[in-house]
Amino acid sequence: MGRAIDIVSLYPKDMNIYGDSGNVLTIERRLALYGYEPRIHAVNQHDPWPGHADVILGGGGQDTGQKKIIDDLYARADTLRALAEDGVPMLMICGLYQLFGDYFETVDGARLDGISIIGAHTVGRDVRMIGNLVEHSDDFGDVIGYENHSGQTFLDDGVRPLGAVDGDGMGNNGEDHTEGARVHNVIGTYMHGSLLPKNPAISDFLIRAAAERRYGAFRPESTPAARDELARIDRIAQRAREAAQLRPR
Repeated sequence: MGRAIDIVSLYPKDMNIYGDSGNVLTIERRLALYGYEPRIHAVNQHDPWPGHADVILGGGGQDTGQKKIIDDLYARADTLRALAEDGVPMLMICGLYQLFGDYFETVDGARLDGISIIGAHTVGRDVRMIGNLVEHSDDFGDVIGYENHSGQTFLDDGVRPLGAVDGDGMGNNGEDHTEGARVHNVIGTYMHGSLLPKNPAISDFLIRAAAERRYGAFRPESTPAARDELARIDRIAQRAREAAQLRPR
């Protein structure tokens, strides 16, 4: 150990529903098994920003949670934009995915400006998109998760989605068969579940990007026991993926 990787958990008090904190635990565990020293920094409203931020993870929340954290998010916007442009890997789920866009117009007509890291906007609707979801990604294969949102998100021209969904009434907006977004090393998605335990390929993308940015390369130093544990975790993930795909939406 000794090769630190600093994990920022963004607004875990107010933006952490449907098990999104499992994403932080997954990155922490896999980093340790790869021979790195994971250090978690929970950053809630008015908390100091850590000296290092190698990977940033944010979860979902209801409209009330978004309104609670929005002023603090604005205060951190320049920092987050600079880190995104510098290649810091980030995963933003649901509510924070929306606020990383240009704006979110709630179902009651209120508008929350976002911080414009992802070129997208969201409009609240009365109909929810809810259920197990499989999307197809060029870089990560099939991504398995669970969506539950009434906001419809529309990507700007040229913004790459995380993946594609097969049917109507699901994904970013239920219309264009996209889901999520990717800008620099930032991933935004509606996938709860939590997402990362069932999708090791995305976990390892975030870990590799964090290690390469901080140390110049991703160099696992796993013991035989750690490699066995990683293989066991990946087998569990595969069984969870298979079970989720069989559940009705």
